[in-house]
Amino acid sequence: MAINVFKFSSPATFYPLAGKMVPWFAFVAVVLMVVGLYLSLVVAPTDYKQGEGYRIMFIHVPAAWMSMLIYVVMAGWAVVGMVFNTRLSSMMASALAPTGAMFTFIALWTGALWGKPMWGAWWVWDARLTSELILLFLYIGFMALESSIDDPRRASRAGGVLALVGVVNIPIIYYSVQWWNTLHQGATIKASSESSMTDIMLLALLVMTFACWAYTIAVALTRVRRIILEREGNTRWVGDMLEDKSNG
Repeated sequence: MAINVFKFSSPATFYPLAGKMVPWFAFVAVVLMVVGLYLSLVVAPTDYKQGEGYRIMFIHVPAAWMSMLIYVVMAGWAVVGMVFNTRLSSMMASALAPTGAMFTFIALWTGALWGKPMWGAWWVWDARLTSELILLFLYIGFMALESSIDDPRRASRAGGVLALVGVVNIPIIYYSVQWWNTLHQGATIKASSESSMTDIMLLALLVMTFACWAYTIAVALTRVRRIILEREGNTRWVGDMLEDKSNG
């Protein structure tokens, strides 16, 4: 039996589905976060060069990865919304932006905490740090632009254009340590070679990353449900749903 995936592109259909998925992803996020923190802070050995201070990596690296991934996904949803004029796509882009901005801020903040003992400075205008800061401004600009336009469709289109233009910054962040001579260390995990970390360090890092993924999905689904109610408030299906809840 074929499954019509386009069925869930409608806000009316996606709203209850998102409500069912949120608790599951929230539960997975909590479990993985607890396990990841235990592996990171208790099980993982002390680094022979950086001592205990390296453990901030288990928050910094997943946050940096998520900051880039969320922006790419957000821009993808925004472009789909512009091209196919799908309301839910633009709503998903709007729902992802605050979480992406949060992870970008965490990456910058933990990077500063890590950089002080390693480099002797809280901040340097390093290529990767500067491009990551630009990413934070792109997230803030996306949210500010959408909120400044009253018409949701015009706001989504304007935000989509900004998101699409800003995608060029993602490869700059990723390859900055290869393109320029920077203080920031290169990639520890590479697809073309073995990781320089021990197995338990790598496991802890991956568990924390998956926890961030599950958290992002749970929060984005929760936020998109709120956005759906805000933008579809005058539609018949929302009125019927609210009436059913009040009668129940």
